[in-house]
Amino acid sequence: MNDYGQRICAEMRIIMSDIKGRIHSVESFGSVDGPGVRYIVFLQGCHMRCKYCHNPETWKLEDGELQTPQEVFDKAYRYHNYWKDNGGITVSGGEALLQIEFVTELFKIAKKEGVHTTLDTSGNPFTFEEPFISKFNELMAVTDLFMLDIKHIDDEKHKKLTGWTNKNILDMAKYLSDNNKDMWILVPKVTDDKEDLQALSDFVKSLKTVKRFEILPYHTLGVFKWHDLGVKYELEDIMPPTKEEIQRADDILHTGDYKGYLEK
Repeated sequence: MNDYGQRICAEMRIIMSDIKGRIHSVESFGSVDGPGVRYIVFLQGCHMRCKYCHNPETWKLEDGELQTPQEVFDKAYRYHNYWKDNGGITVSGGEALLQIEFVTELFKIAKKEGVHTTLDTSGNPFTFEEPFISKFNELMAVTDLFMLDIKHIDDEKHKKLTGWTNKNILDMAKYLSDNNKDMWILVPKVTDDKEDLQALSDFVKSLKTVKRFEILPYHTLGVFKWHDLGVKYELEDIMPPTKEEIQRADDILHTGDYKGYLEK
C-alpha cells in the first residue's frame, strides 16, 4: 500500500474510533429480543411519544453513557459462549435508528466475528431521502434480523397514539421485504378494533420476509416511570387484555378474517 492509501486508512480508523453511542442500559441474557440468547444494548433517545411507552426515561437524546462500538462489542462478546448457534447481539432503544452510524459500526464488528445481529426498531426515522437511505442500506448489509414494531396500522390512530405518522414505517417494512431482509413484526395489544386488526393482517401478508408475527400485550409495569418523571400517563383507565382477548386478536391477525371469527 502506498503512502496515500496508508494515510486514508489511518484517517478512516480515526473516524471510526470517534463514533460513540449513547447507551441507556444492557441486558446480558435476553430471551425474547431475537432468536436464542441475546446480549441486548438499549440505546438512548426516541422521538416518538407512545402513550403506553414502558421506558419513557429513554426519550432524551442527550442522556446515556457514551461508548464506542468496539467497547460495546467487547463487553457483549464475553457472553458469546452462551449464544450457541442462534444467539447474538440485539440493539434496541429508545430508537436505535437515531444512532444509525453507531449501530452500523457495531454490527460490522459483530459480523466479522460471525455474530448474529438483530435490530429492534419502530422505524420512526426511516426515509428514502439522503443521507439516511444510504446509511440504512449500509446497515441492512450487516443486519441479520429486523424486529419492527408497528404501533398501529391506521395512520390517524397512529398519530394519536405516538405523535407521528406511520407512512414511512410501513414504507420501511416494504423496503425490507423488497430487499429480502428477515423480519419479525411486533404489534402492541392496546385496542381491540377488528377492522384495524384485519387491515394489519392484510398488510403483513403482503410482505415476503416476515418470519414471526406476534402481539405484545399491553401492560402497566412501566407506569411508575411516568410518575417518577412527572409526566401524565394518559392510559390510566386502560386495563391489560385478558388471555381470551389476546387470543382473539391473535386469531384475527393470523387468519385475516375478523368476520369469520365472529361467526364461529
